[in-house]
Amino acid sequence: MTNKDNNTQCAFRTSIGGQALIEGIMMLGPRKRAIVCRGQDELIEKVEDVTPLKEKSPILALPLIRGVAGFLSSMINGVKAISFSADQLPEDMQEEPDKIDLWIEKHFSNETAQKLIIGVAVVLGIGLSLLLFLFLPTFIVGLFPSIKSDFYWRTLAEGVLKLIIFFLYLILCSKMKDMKRLFAYHGAEHKTIFCYEKGLPLTIENVRPQPRLHPRCGTSFMFVVIIISIIAGSFIHVSGTLARMGLKLLVLPVIVGISYEINRWVGRHDNLLSAVLSWPGKQMQRITTNEPDDDMIRCAIRALELVIPDEKGSDTW
Repeated sequence: MTNKDNNTQCAFRTSIGGQALIEGIMMLGPRKRAIVCRGQDELIEKVEDVTPLKEKSPILALPLIRGVAGFLSSMINGVKAISFSADQLPEDMQEEPDKIDLWIEKHFSNETAQKLIIGVAVVLGIGLSLLLFLFLPTFIVGLFPSIKSDFYWRTLAEGVLKLIIFFLYLILCSKMKDMKRLFAYHGAEHKTIFCYEKGLPLTIENVRPQPRLHPRCGTSFMFVVIIISIIAGSFIHVSGTLARMGLKLLVLPVIVGISYEINRWVGRHDNLLSAVLSWPGKQMQRITTNEPDDDMIRCAIRALELVIPDEKGSDTW
């Protein structure tokens, strides 16, 4: 990495965020959500209006609650965006629907089937995360009576195992050919947002040298969630494995809410504490982001342009 990776001073911080898709990028602004995918000859665009959660209900704007609401919203819309991007691939590159999707499509109307398929995908995604990063470490440590009986050693072992599983998961994903391209789009998203935050014209030449490690990234958020869950686990003085799993599940919304507030604070500040708190998450992004090619950057630029608000500064973080 060059010194350019450390040059992250920005003119302002935007609330606009993005997500890498299959041969595309989604950007979410204050009032619009845009999906831009690469077609065979041109970019494929989809733009829709967005109502902020706080306008749907003032309760959703409260600290802690807004983190949980935002996480669920991003999961649902993220799955929808990935599904849309997958549909844009040439037919010979599209995967065959699995048995669950085929059964749903057979028994329900198109609109209902689409909602159900997305719902199943969200539930499976959350379920897999809970299994790998919450239940599995607790279950494995519970198999060793000598560790299980010592509260402090058990807390430490569960935390270390949770981090190991998280690292291995990211590393294995990064080795997959399709994920390498997805992570390159992730890098394009970060670079484009940095270029915008620095007040530079959104051109490939200006975006390319920007850092690909961003303090408000979802990878950083997930890392914070895991660290906070480890700390929370140290307060659960229960030895039974199933009971311990249940209590961890109950406090998970609080963990997500706290993690969001930490990520929010870090993204708004440039000082020693924010640098220390953001450093581990940025190192994780060395795995989940790759250097993009010019076509990926062009895709990210267009997605960002589509969600920039008309009123300058209304997207300030």
